[in-house]
Amino acid sequence: MNPAVNTIANRLSLRSPQRISLEILARICDIISLEKGADVAQAIKAVRSEFSTVTDFERDFPSLCFALATGVGKTRLMGAFIAYLHKAEGIRHFFVLAPNLTIYNKLIADFTPNTPKYVFQGIAEFAVEPPEIITGDNYESGRGVRSRDLFGDKSVHVNIFNIGKITSIETPKGAVKTNVPKFRRLQEYIGQSYFECLSKLDDLVLLMDESHRYRASAGMKAINELKPILGLELTATPQIERGGGSEPFKNVIYSYPLSDAMEDGFVKEPAVATRENFDIRNYDEGGLERLKLGDGVRIHENTKLELEVYARENGVPIVKPFMLVIAKDTDHANALVKLMEDDTFFEGRYKGKVITVHSALRGEERDDTVEQLIHVEKPDNPTEIVVHVNMLKEGWDVTNLYTIVPLRAANSRTLVEQSIGRGLRLPYGKRTGIGAVDRLTIVSHDKFQEIVDYANSPESIIRGGLRVVYVSDERSKIVVAEPEIVRRIAELVSPFGKAGEQQKLLFESPKEQEAARATLEVIREFERLPRSADLTKPEIHEQIVEKVKTLITPAQREIEGVAEKVDVDRVVAVMTTQYVELSIDIPRITIQPVGDVTRGYREFTLDLSRVNYQPVENEILIQELHRREQHRLMSGTGIVPEEKPEDYLVRGLIDFNDISYDDQAELLYKLVGQVVAHLRSYLKDENEVLNVLQYHQQGLVNLIHAQMQEHYEEKATAYEAHVSRGFTTLRPNNYSAPDNEAARDFRAPVIEKQDIRKMLFSGFKRCLYRVQKFDSDSERRFAVVLENDSDVLKWFKPAKGDIPIYHSGDTPYEPDFAVETKTAKFVCETKRADEMEDREVLAKAKAAAEWCGHATTHEGKNGGKPWTYLLIPHDVITDNKTLKGLAASYTYRG
Repeated sequence: MNPAVNTIANRLSLRSPQRISLEILARICDIISLEKGADVAQAIKAVRSEFSTVTDFERDFPSLCFALATGVGKTRLMGAFIAYLHKAEGIRHFFVLAPNLTIYNKLIADFTPNTPKYVFQGIAEFAVEPPEIITGDNYESGRGVRSRDLFGDKSVHVNIFNIGKITSIETPKGAVKTNVPKFRRLQEYIGQSYFECLSKLDDLVLLMDESHRYRASAGMKAINELKPILGLELTATPQIERGGGSEPFKNVIYSYPLSDAMEDGFVKEPAVATRENFDIRNYDEGGLERLKLGDGVRIHENTKLELEVYARENGVPIVKPFMLVIAKDTDHANALVKLMEDDTFFEGRYKGKVITVHSALRGEERDDTVEQLIHVEKPDNPTEIVVHVNMLKEGWDVTNLYTIVPLRAANSRTLVEQSIGRGLRLPYGKRTGIGAVDRLTIVSHDKFQEIVDYANSPESIIRGGLRVVYVSDERSKIVVAEPEIVRRIAELVSPFGKAGEQQKLLFESPKEQEAARATLEVIREFERLPRSADLTKPEIHEQIVEKVKTLITPAQREIEGVAEKVDVDRVVAVMTTQYVELSIDIPRITIQPVGDVTRGYREFTLDLSRVNYQPVENEILIQELHRREQHRLMSGTGIVPEEKPEDYLVRGLIDFNDISYDDQAELLYKLVGQVVAHLRSYLKDENEVLNVLQYHQQGLVNLIHAQMQEHYEEKATAYEAHVSRGFTTLRPNNYSAPDNEAARDFRAPVIEKQDIRKMLFSGFKRCLYRVQKFDSDSERRFAVVLENDSDVLKWFKPAKGDIPIYHSGDTPYEPDFAVETKTAKFVCETKRADEMEDREVLAKAKAAAEWCGHATTHEGKNGGKPWTYLLIPHDVITDNKTLKGLAASYTYRG
């Protein structure tokens, strides 16, 4: 495994196809010469010997194409390429080429530090000195040649241009007009053009984003004349469209098609929608268009509600979806916008929510629209429908496109490959398992069967495609961190916390070690005792000895008279003593309501701002293209009529197990009354209201139920703490870690703090585990405080289930640290200073403080130590602090 590849892949959290691409680049650097003017014929021969899909570079320099499906992360891969070439090969100059202004602006943002999608986040070399970014808008300022110090410039330069910037012949007002591109004109500050300056560099690497967009353009001649030492192309479409056919690239070195991305869950599942029993002969062109638009809106509204329900039920941000309409031309686009903003189109609900994008837009109007596109996924952006005329095939990097309505003539392949490419990205970064949240739908009644047939054909990008795999070593490993007491059974150890004393084995023979492990298993049966010290009581000791003998006796009888005799009494005595020393008694506490208990929902007002369901005449059938599953969005058969409109929803709500009609009927009718009133506010008559209540019953019921969960409450006259266990046996912790990750000294400062969750730490003297993981650097520094403090006896980071503290709902709060000193015990939480007043943090703190109160009561009855909860801001944790000093300032009492 190449160390530089491993480091960069781990720091950037590369997905598998990105990592494979980086490994391929590393191999290319090994087998070809990265020198200006190197023998291209020799290079192609070397590459073809290992990568048979590359038959020609198609350039005057070595150039290789990485064909990765949209949504997998080509921009981040570019960042990884640059980081690797600089780290491993010492290359400092890069030229990133974009096909249009949108991608150009997006790339500039992604290469700028402190932006949400910064491509070098985690790269230590660039944290102190980020690369110098030179663009097609600022290169004339000279920053590409002037950023030098007295000893010579050592920084990385990333030039970002779009193809138009290097071919433009724009002439400043008042200057003499010329046919020489602006990029090639003389710049006085360097005595030559910036183009010429770049072409003379001996380490220029060219990266081409969406390279299929300008491969055959005049701009490529200029690219050849830049004379880079290496070209790296990225595209999801490795072919050029010519004369109605496609000409595949000859330099594809790695392909990760859409079918693989769908299989691996990196993108949405594409689907196609139509009407059930649809017959195109019943519609003229205008009628078909209105039908597709209407059904698109219905699917859009259904998706919008499903997304809200999912967000509310899972405590994640609500995603606002939008619908993309593909128009024939600019006139058609303008007509569609006028239609959808008219009062007759769904009662004017989309007025001010439709924008159009096409090449006829100019100047500020065009810039404003592109700006809206870039921000269309923001919740406060009003846009719900975008009408698009083939302007942005690539670079529209949004995650909330869910519905596509193609209204321009196209074959099935074009509809699939070009349409879905814009909506594949997942809003939550991964599949959720909820169909509507994970699905992208194409509304195409007239092309339905053609699309399905193409999607299932062997040549479809949905189901197959060229696949080149680069074999590499294992990329990750599982690290099992055993509790210290388990490791002591068979390893040389010094007494706990007493460095420098002679190491020794607790148990010399394998049979004794077997008995020791059996003792640990038996101890789990005695966790009901008030404290672990009770394990050493004579009567408990005898019970444990008998149980251990029962476990190991069958093995001893296998060779009667020959098997080694084990002094079980001694083994149990040693192990129980060790157990008390190498554990912290943490009681399992359950808070139970006593007296009169009431459970139910508080009154509230529903949020119906996103409800815009429309009446339906027929069923809409949705068929997923990848899995071939069918879904009916609406069903109009077998509907049982109700006396009152509200009863359609109440009927659905009482099916939930947590809703009692007898106890909550009044609230239920208030809530569904709000829904009915809302529907009446925008639907024309009562028949349409009933239609929506019937066909969209489940979606509305789910929305109401999801919002009810936010207003659930439980009241009791009193609560009682019940201790079911006096202590809990520590279990092994299973960590995943990078393959080359070795345990680090926990005292050593961490440079790449954002990667700390991937790291393993060791070197502890007081920790109950030899290896720990930390979620933040403040946790690591707190561990240093604990290890420095002579008053601290032992500590560890609880795993899930070790200290479950319930504060709301069914998900327990798991604190950061459990600590025992000579006189007390602590539950500790480190938080960023700006989170100390966060409502959720304080709710957990209050629950933890209450838990500590009950635990202290239990310990007091059994000769134990008091518990205290500490909530500590990260910026006060320094090596000179003591736990007692922190407790004086940061004890939380609720």
